[in-house]
Amino acid sequence: MSKKKIEIMDTTLRDGEQTSGVSFAANEKLTIAQLLLEELKVDRIEIASARVSQGEFNAVKNITEWAIQQGHIGKIEVLTFVDKGTSIQWMLEAGAKVQNLLTKGSMNHLEHQLRKTPEQHFSEIADAVKEADKNGIETNVYLEDWSNGMRNSREYVYQYLDFIATQPVKRVMLPDTLGILTPQESFEYIKDIKDKYPTLHLDFHCHNDYDLSVANAMEAIKGGADGLHLTLNGMGERAGNAPLASVVAVVNDFMPNYLVEVNEKALYKVSKMVEAFSGFKIPESKPVVGENVFTQTAGIHADGDNKNNLYFNDLLPKRFGRKRKYALGKTSGKANIQKNLQDLGLNLNDEELKLVTQRVIELGDKKELVTQNDLPYIISDVLNSNTISEKVKVVSYVLTHAKGLRPSTTVAVSFEGETIEESASGDGQYDAFVKALRKIYKKKELKLPTLTDYSVRIPPGSNSDALCETVITWELNGKEYKTRGLDSDQTVSAIMATEKMLNII
Repeated sequence: MSKKKIEIMDTTLRDGEQTSGVSFAANEKLTIAQLLLEELKVDRIEIASARVSQGEFNAVKNITEWAIQQGHIGKIEVLTFVDKGTSIQWMLEAGAKVQNLLTKGSMNHLEHQLRKTPEQHFSEIADAVKEADKNGIETNVYLEDWSNGMRNSREYVYQYLDFIATQPVKRVMLPDTLGILTPQESFEYIKDIKDKYPTLHLDFHCHNDYDLSVANAMEAIKGGADGLHLTLNGMGERAGNAPLASVVAVVNDFMPNYLVEVNEKALYKVSKMVEAFSGFKIPESKPVVGENVFTQTAGIHADGDNKNNLYFNDLLPKRFGRKRKYALGKTSGKANIQKNLQDLGLNLNDEELKLVTQRVIELGDKKELVTQNDLPYIISDVLNSNTISEKVKVVSYVLTHAKGLRPSTTVAVSFEGETIEESASGDGQYDAFVKALRKIYKKKELKLPTLTDYSVRIPPGSNSDALCETVITWELNGKEYKTRGLDSDQTVSAIMATEKMLNII
């Protein structure tokens, strides 16, 4: 049995641009159009609404000029209006060849927005289609508010479809304008229309107000829809439109009798480009294109992946040009760390791995995530610390910083069981800590080295919320010592570096 091809029309540049706060520049629109058609290989793209602005006109003209050169002009669509030929003139000047004519799909919209009878509306639609045909422009029609029309004024919808079936229209586009449909309704309404009008090409355009857009798209296909309207990253008005990546994955994995010819490998790359242009952040847990969706956090999952991929499903990252990651944090086990070490080309023995795992868990208790970029620093810190015997221990400290007052600290240090406590203030928290420490060492009649250099750095590729490494250089009796501390808090990492120095001297 041959598969039925489902046309994919991407409307990121038109309906997706109605996302609150989003506006693409003309060169961004051109770049996205090129990526959609040549990288993702969607069937059609809706790029703008007619008559919006001069900037929109220029953007459309740029795209149509490119599309003519590349043979894509038939795939470029523009939303138009029943406006006595004004939209058609706009399209002719912009070089577009396919109009998506906005018409009314419910009696509620027709009566209260247009204040016209069905016959008046149909007559004006017929004129708009005729004008387009005369100028070599192909017509698709939107039935705005169609879902409410099917619920509340079905006789009108069928009266409309009886009329439109007589017109030279290529596609009938059925939008769930307010995102109100359930999956069952999506199936039943589309099937009912397809049964009555088997020769009409039906596009389904769904919104995500109840988070049902992907399920509704699935059911619409089963009901007989010939095409779907989708957006990258689910962009769109209110809760957005059905997301392209999710729908493509669902059709490919769960609907063996249907075919979508979208290049899965390009989905992540193009989605990230649109995120950058739009400023509309992709949620980290967004299926297929979110940053976290191919990241295992629990150690047991990493262990299972080592044992016959026990925690894999069909959404393999390789399909989408991505790579599986293993997060490092308090739920990490040795398996997570081993996976990251393999990526870095590092090998540790069992004892070293155990020490590093303990340190990662300890850090994870303070912060949610330790990155792969932090690992070499953690390894260095842990393995170096392990070679220093702990004769001197900073048992406790209290650091205070209040407006109008100098920072102060109280420090308790243990010398092989004997604990001494002192307080001091300083120019900063660490300066106060060192001054309190000098008081303690004076009591013990011991000399502290001089601090000659102090540097803080964040592991490359990490972030300021994860780890910072403090490296301190000391000088005592002509000899130089260099110690480091690693923690999510800069002052704490400096104190850790200092404690190592106390044990070395």
